[in-house]
Amino acid sequence: MKEDTMLKIENLHVQLEEEDKVILKGVNLELEAGKVHAIMGPNGSGKSTLSYVLSGKDGYEVTDGSAALDGEDILEMEPEERAAAGLFLAFQYPVEIPGVGNMTFLRTAVNAQRKLRGEDEMSAGDFLKLVRAKAKDLKIDADMLKRPVNVGFSGGEKKRNEILQMAMLEPKMCILDETDSGLDVDAMKLVAQGVNALRSPERTFLVITHYQRLLDHIKPDVVHIMADGKIIKSGGPELAIEVENNGYADLLGEVA
Repeated sequence: MKEDTMLKIENLHVQLEEEDKVILKGVNLELEAGKVHAIMGPNGSGKSTLSYVLSGKDGYEVTDGSAALDGEDILEMEPEERAAAGLFLAFQYPVEIPGVGNMTFLRTAVNAQRKLRGEDEMSAGDFLKLVRAKAKDLKIDADMLKRPVNVGFSGGEKKRNEILQMAMLEPKMCILDETDSGLDVDAMKLVAQGVNALRSPERTFLVITHYQRLLDHIKPDVVHIMADGKIIKSGGPELAIEVENNGYADLLGEVA
């Protein structure tokens, strides 16, 4: 393993628990610290399944292969252990949590992770200072912090709220699952700015998307094309532009 590898996925095979349907058919992927990797691919290629399996969502069975975060096997861990180890998943459609204030949610999440890592919990005062500073950096309205989690938020606000969660939790491995779906251009730019503000040599991003347009704003270092449960091609940012211009047919033809 390269010494700066943050996430290493080898020969990952995954099927649905409920039915005998294989979705991932030998995914190999190595993501370095400080880099932004993007995965593009046609519908049904397994992109979202990959993000769910890495984060520990129920309903999937790993039949072969491994996934290591910073050298630690994460597939055996509970979802909250993966989160404490530094994994974060931003959802395609963030859920609303009525009755739970955004601040309470954030503080509980931050302190739950600190506790699992054996660190002291953050005091209310320190937390407040930090969350206000981060919200300001991300151009998030202070009123958003006072509302219940995602309740009545627009699509763009929900996504920005997730970027705020990411900024507060400071994960080392951030997975964004089609975070641009349903966003207009302005909202997408704000989300991209938030992600770019969090880029650092210690943090790795895996951006799953259908569209080149998000990658115009979050410039990836590496682009992977996924089809039929495998990574079929990897390259630089120009690969995303090629797909945008020509579609996937040519690439699928090359593989066939």
